[in-house]
Amino acid sequence: MLAETICSAVSAAGLGIAAVTAYRKRFLKAARIAAYALVPVGLVLTGVVGWLSGIVFKPQVWAGLGLLALAWALLMATRAVERRSAGRAGKSGEALAPAASAPALGGGATGPSPTTRSAPAEDFSDIEAILKKHGI
Repeated sequence: MLAETICSAVSAAGLGIAAVTAYRKRFLKAARIAAYALVPVGLVLTGVVGWLSGIVFKPQVWAGLGLLALAWALLMATRAVERRSAGRAGKSGEALAPAASAPALGGGATGPSPTTRSAPAEDFSDIEAILKKHGI
C-alpha cells in the first residue's frame, strides 16, 4: 500500500511539473515529462509494483540472486582463464611461425636452407596490380 501511494505521489508531482512546463510554451518537453510521470501509475495498475515489493522481502529470492551471482562469477572466471590459456598457446605458435613458413618462401628440400640464404627481395607486384586496377 505504501509503494502504491509513493508511486501515485511521484506521478502527480511529475504531471504538475509537466503542466508548468507546458504553461511556459515548452510543449515537447512537457509531453516527455508527462510520459515519464505516468510510468509509476502504470506500474502500480499492472501489478508490477506489488509483485516487486513481494519479491524484495523474501529471503529465498535473495539466496537465489546470490547463487545466480556466484554462477555468473564462476563463468566469467573460467572464461578469463580460458582466454589466458589460449593467449599463451598463441604466443608459442607465433614463435614457430618463421621456421614453419620457410618452405613457403622457396627453401624446401631442394633449395638452400633458411640460415644460409639471404633475405628474400620484397615483391610488391601483386599490390601494384591492385592499386593500378583501382586507379591509384
